Amino acid sequence: AKAAGLNWAQARPVPGPVPGWSRLVPLPEQSGLAGSEAPFEEPFEQPLGTRSEAQSKTQSEKQTETQSETQPNPQSSSGIGPHHEPPWWPGLASDTEASSEPGSPARPFGATSAPAEAGRPPQPVLDGLWAFAPNRDCQGGTAWWLEHAEGALLIDCPAYTAANLAFLRERPAGMLLLTSREGHGRARRFQEALGWPVLVQEQEAYLLPGVQQLQSFGDELALSPGLRLLWTPGPTPGACVLHASGEPDVLFCGRLLSPTAPGAAAPLPTARSFHWGRWQRSLKKLKAWLPQGSPRWIASGAGLGALAGEKLIGPGRPLLDGLE
Repeated sequence: AKAAGLNWAQARPVPGPVPGWSRLVPLPEQSGLAGSEAPFEEPFEQPLGTRSEAQSKTQSEKQTETQSETQPNPQSSSGIGPHHEPPWWPGLASDTEASSEPGSPARPFGATSAPAEAGRPPQPVLDGLWAFAPNRDCQGGTAWWLEHAEGALLIDCPAYTAANLAFLRERPAGMLLLTSREGHGRARRFQEALGWPVLVQEQEAYLLPGVQQLQSFGDELALSPGLRLLWTPGPTPGACVLHASGEPDVLFCGRLLSPTAPGAAAPLPTARSFHWGRWQRSLKKLKAWLPQGSPRWIASGAGLGALAGEKLIGPGRPLLDGLE
């Protein structure tokens, strides 16, 4: 954070995992899809006239096994056994991989795993601003890299590829800002690979168990005079926007506004959206919060296909004022 030159005095660290949570075992990633809960096994119908090994055990053996399963793991300081870890939330990618030895703890990807895809680096858009390719881990969303006079920010997660990781390692040290749960992607892998802090609105901090250097904020946060955050719930409970004033005067709106045509954007609810009424109130609050005449540009975190090759939406302020 000091290397990025940003003020973290108002941000607060997120507490660690709560002991006693049940683990939801992630399925292996397939075709780049995010991990999810392991399904329950279907009951096995035993053929008539046969007895399984479990059925043949004596009552005393079953009682001994039951007692051993319910005792806490002696190697765990919290008393949580090897099968009781913070949950992997549905819709999020799993950021651990199983160890080769049964019963040993999972290890973080960032420590040993390199990106599986080569990918392509982000495209320069303006001086100090780059746009990443659509990320399938974020429903085709767009991540941004900003080098502002007052700090550097990775805004939402791009695809975890060799090209993106190499690009970020060559840039100044920064931080990862997540504008909503739709942009979380492989946040844990990027944090472990780069060692940068992660900032999220407090309503969605619980979705990132185990992420190191995780910070949260409430209604507003000024990282610096020219980099300000505002909580804008509606698309998701913890959606937020970032206004980078001065040059280039860009509003990073996450999924609050989605492109609809070149130079146009609008709020587009989906089946995953949180609350339409709060979404509308957030847009009204955003107009009053922004300085007069700002922003010049709007950078959406949604897919940019409707912009027909363009990356930014502008002019931004007349567009916002025209929204009902």
